[in-house]
Parts: sequence; C-alpha cells; structure tokens
Amino acid sequence: MLGSTHGTLTTDFRARVEACGESPRTAVHSSAAPSADDAAPLDVSGRPLHADVPDLDRFFRPESVAVIGASDTEGRPNTGITRQLIAWAGRVGARIHPVHPTRPTVFGLTCHASVADLPEQVDLAVLLVADPLPVIEQLAETKVKFAVAFASGFAETGETGAAAQERLGAAVRGSGLRLLGPNTNLNAFEEFREDLDGPAIALITQSGHQGRPVYTLQELGIRLSHWAPTGNEADLETSDFISYFAEQPEVGAIACYVEGLKDGRSFLLAADRAARNGVPVVAVKVGRTETGARMAASHTGKLTGADTVVDAAMRQFGVIRVDGLDELQDTAALLARARKPKADGVVVYSISGGTGAHFSDLATEAGLTLPPLSQAKQDELHQWIPGYLNVANPVDNGGHPVGDWRGRKIIDAILADPSVGVLICPITGPFPPMSDRLAQDLVDAAEQSDKLVCVIWGSPVGTEDAYRTTLLGSSRVATFRTFGNCITAVRAYLGHHRFTSGYRSPFEDAPRTPSPSYRKAQALMRPSQQLSEHAAKQLLRAYGIRVPREQLVTSAAAAVRAAGLVGYPVVMKASGPQLGHKTELGLVKIGLTSASQIRDAYRELTDIARYENVPLDGILVCQMVERGVEMVVGVTQDDLFGPTVTVGLGGVLVEVLHDAAVRVPPFGEDQARAMLRELRGHALLEGVRGAPPADVDALVEVVLRIQRMALELGDELSELDINPLMVLPRGQGAVALDALAICR
Repeated sequence: MLGSTHGTLTTDFRARVEACGESPRTAVHSSAAPSADDAAPLDVSGRPLHADVPDLDRFFRPESVAVIGASDTEGRPNTGITRQLIAWAGRVGARIHPVHPTRPTVFGLTCHASVADLPEQVDLAVLLVADPLPVIEQLAETKVKFAVAFASGFAETGETGAAAQERLGAAVRGSGLRLLGPNTNLNAFEEFREDLDGPAIALITQSGHQGRPVYTLQELGIRLSHWAPTGNEADLETSDFISYFAEQPEVGAIACYVEGLKDGRSFLLAADRAARNGVPVVAVKVGRTETGARMAASHTGKLTGADTVVDAAMRQFGVIRVDGLDELQDTAALLARARKPKADGVVVYSISGGTGAHFSDLATEAGLTLPPLSQAKQDELHQWIPGYLNVANPVDNGGHPVGDWRGRKIIDAILADPSVGVLICPITGPFPPMSDRLAQDLVDAAEQSDKLVCVIWGSPVGTEDAYRTTLLGSSRVATFRTFGNCITAVRAYLGHHRFTSGYRSPFEDAPRTPSPSYRKAQALMRPSQQLSEHAAKQLLRAYGIRVPREQLVTSAAAAVRAAGLVGYPVVMKASGPQLGHKTELGLVKIGLTSASQIRDAYRELTDIARYENVPLDGILVCQMVERGVEMVVGVTQDDLFGPTVTVGLGGVLVEVLHDAAVRVPPFGEDQARAMLRELRGHALLEGVRGAPPADVDALVEVVLRIQRMALELGDELSELDINPLMVLPRGQGAVALDALAICR
C-alpha cells in the first residue's frame, strides 16, 4: 500500500502553483465530514466532495418487516426464504408481516392481501416476486424505507434486462425508498455469532457465494457484524455500504468482493471516508484480465473500468487490493483485530535456519523491513541460543531452546526491541512437544505485549491441538496457513497504518471555483475537434506550463525570420488540427542551423502535408531543447472515474516501455511524487551515468497544473498528451516540447 508523505513546497514552487489556482498539500491532519446541517460542498465541476452516508440502521435492524410473496407451502423456494426471514426477524426483534393475495396465514402469522393492507408503516420490505417494479410503486405510497429485490433477469442478462433495471432504478429514485438488488440473495439475513467480541469485519459482496470464506471466519473466532450482498446495485451500491460501515464503532475492517463499480466517484468518496476514520477496506476486484472483465460484465452488468486506473485509484485512497478470497479473509481478519504498530520492523523467528531464511527472502522481496538486531540484542539472545547460530534477523534458535524455559525468554527479548513491530514465527509442521510449547509461549507472550505476533502453521492437516486450541483460541496471535497470505496481510497492516497516520483527504483542497486559467482555456476549446499542436500549446500556456520559444509561420521567408528570433538551432514541425504522430509522416525536422536549411525544410514539410492530404494551420519554428529526461504527462477520460492523470517515461518509446503511473483527481503533491517513485525508470530522474539530476520539482508542478486543467475542463477535454515533456537539470524547469489535445 502506498504511504502518504506530505512534504512542504518551497516558497517559489508554492507561489507558481497557487498562481494557477492550485492548492498544494502542506498540512497533515485528519479531516472531518461536514455536519448534516451544512450544505454539501461541491468541486469546480459540481461534484460532491463528501460521501453521502445512507442511514442503514433500519435496514440491518428494522422494527417491522414485510415479506411480499410469502409462502409456507413446502417445496417452494419462497417458503424457505420466508422461514429464514421469520427466524432473522426474531433475532433482531422485528415484527414480521407476510403479504400474499390468497393466503390468510403464513406459518401461523396473519397474512395481508396487499401492501396497502399492512397494519403499520414498515422499515423493510422483502420482495419475493418475479417483477418487483409494480411493488416498488406500491411501497413508495406507504413510505417504506428499504426494499430488497431477489429477482434476476435484469442487467446481468443483456440490453433488455438492463433497460428493465433502469426502469426499476428510476422508480426507486423517485420513491424515497432505498433498494438492495435486484439479483441479490439472503446473505444480509444470515445468523451471526454473538459470543465473539472484539472489532468485527463488515462484509460486502456482489456475488453472495464469494463471501462464504469470510463468513466462516466466525468458526475461527473472528467476529462478523454485517453482510451486504449488493447484487446488481440498481440503487444501493458498494460505496453506500462502505460509507455506512466506516461509521460503525464495532467495525474494525471492511472486506469487499467487487465485480464492477457502479460509480467511480462514489467509490472514492466512500474510500476517503473510511481512510479519514482509519477503517481499513480490503477488496477483491474482478477484472484484471480481459476474460475476467467479460465475466464480470455478464454477471452484474457493470463496467469494470480500465484495471490500471482501478488499481491506482484504490491505492490512492488506501483501499487494499488482494487477489484471492483466502487473502481477503486473512488480511481483513488481521486488520480488524491488530493494534496499531509500534514500529515497522519485522523479525522472523524459527526453529529451523532454512525456514527462517526462506521466509525472510519472501518477506524482503515483498517490501517488508527486516532490520538487523543490534549487537547488544544479539548478545542477549545468545544467552539462550548457541553462539554458532544466526540471531541477527532472522533468528534461528536451533530447536532445543523452545522445549524449555528459554523459549519464552527469547520471544520476550525480541518483542522488547524498540525496532521490532511484528514478530513472525513460521512453524512448517507439528513437531510435538516442541511445537506445542512454542505455540503456547507465542500466545502467552502476545497476551503480555502490545506488538503483533504472527504464526504460520504449515501443517496441511490442521487438526492439531496446538493449532485448533492454542493458536486459534488466542485473540492476540494472528495465525496463517501459508507464507504468502501472512506476508500479504502484514504488508497491508503496516501500510494501512502508515497511510492513515498522515492521511489528509484530497477532497478538502479540491478547487471549488474556476481559476483564471480555466477562462483562458475555454476560449481555446473546439468541441469535437483535435487541436493543432500550436493550439494545444496555447492551452498549456493558459495553465502556466512552459513551452519552447516558437512561432507559427506560413511562408519560408517568415520561417527564416522566426528562426532568427527563436535562436539556432531550431526544430520545424507541421501544425494542423488532424495531425497526431508527426514523426511517422516525416513532418518533423530537427537541428536546423542555417537559413538555407530552414527554407528547404519548409518546402519539404508543406510538400509532405499536401501529398498526405493533411490540412495545416502553419509550420512551427521552435527552440531546440536537447538536454533532459523525456517524460509524458497526459489526461484521459475513464468510464468509471472521469478524468485521470498519467505520468511516465516519454519519447518515441512510450508505447513500448509502458512505464507510467496513474492518479484520479483530486490529489496533492505527495501523490504526484509517489507517481514518480512508482516508475521503473525513476532512476533516470535522479541522474544516471554522469547525467545531472532532473528538476523533479518542476515535473511535479506540471503534473499538478495538468490535474487542475483536468478538474476544471472535465469532460470537455477528451484527451491531452504532452510528449515529450523535457525535464531539464535541477533548477532549470521542464518544457512541453509537443502536445496533443482532443476536445469532446
């Protein structure tokens, strides 16, 4: 997970960015949502800056429930559902009202012929009917707060079903009630164990069966508090439940299985609320591959979005993305229960040197920090561990010390080290009585420590008493079955607390009014057209982004005069509204140093344009900028999240290297710098093979200005590409050598 490091801008950098209307992130604090009495703040494009948190208390704990289509005829699907709902209503203390047009009673309860005949206003209506639309209209008249539609045959079936779902959603939007589904199930009405304590996991799934592994964590002593099976999300969606669960005091972590996001902005606002409240969100998101994306769309009728954007957006707002359901359950369980870490250092402690070395390799490769223990600490450990064994980290005890009083001494000594925040003990297989005593010592030490103790129980059997009773019976030891899941969970645990400890909502500083740059830019936009390079650079100038000295000319003589003003050597390029990749057409000439070369280049460029039937608005005579690192900075429109900003290595190999990082606006300086650190070629900016370090501050400034442009122009700007952006040596700035802009 990405950590949040908020630096302080230099005075000059701050002044340049704020002159463009940008608000740099310079303070680190937790921000609170506005009170219910405040008007919802909007950003410059009119979008909300805070998540709207639905009041779902009466959904999960209603006082009265209506079951529309209730049945007690054995063998019918509705009968089993009705029976389960009656049992659930008894557990939550709700009055239940069966509704069926031809039944006087259902399971001994008075049955009402229609919604209109209900004896009271109900909080929740469960619809066991094939077509929920007519019932929704009836429920709206009786002011029902919530409804659940189990029926399938909607967006998951194709265009016809999608149209039916849109009609259902429209009816709900005008009714005042909130709908879960359609194409959902009974998971919201499961029986949760009430004998478990501690922080709980709240579960959100679009496919109910995919939540079963997390639900069964209760059998291992992990508490669950809620389950929201969102189905097709015609109304209530994953984001609504994240926002709600993030406000519940009993929720220690939110686990999600997401097939498709209904609205990217709502998801980010919900993730932002969870981050501000310090509640971790762990998610499996389907759609990493083309095949997965197709399957997700066919199942839920949702857009999966470009996965690189989804991945970046989740990291940006602290959502922990995992791949498997096993990782989801283990990571969520650890994050829900573990206390805040005292340090980032991880120590690996094992009976076997081979086991410790193997695990340490995997942990280090995954980015965990395994600090060498101090010499004083090693000397202390060698009181109980033979001197020929390595105790620097990993700590190898050789086996025998765990069988007696020395075992606990070793564990306590490791946990007492201030550089240690996590102790991980891989037990690759049961070796009683040695492994039994080791497990008990780890549990006893964890109970006395404020640091995290993790155990990997490697036995494939899992019936051993040391595992089933000792380890799983502890609320302080996090127990895993695989190395990989332990590493994933510990990395997420440390990363989450780094992220939230310095988290400031980027929405707090999002621009709310247009800047002077926006008004200049609007005059340059041409709806449904691609701008020429010259016009695109004017757009950049409007936002204070530096471009080369250049002039647009329409004759060879004017080109010679322009070269004298710009200064030799120069670059000459064709400029026109239909030109994209000019180099491939031979429409760029570089390194021109004389008037004769200028005249020849002008004739050649115009001849090629005529031959290729490419209309020109002129020829650009440009300052030649050679020394620097070529980068690309751009804006694209994502179907889910709207405008996104990309930065990466640029030049002619940009489509070959694919070395880029993405963020969804709004974001601050910390995220702009984090984008650069994500690049495989980041070292080029630091200076390699004798090259000077690049002006990273200037590059960050360009990224923030492009973000401001993306926010203010919104969907008016379909695409923007600065390639290359030449980042000059430190202190010399960055220059946009070429630009492409497409208006929507």
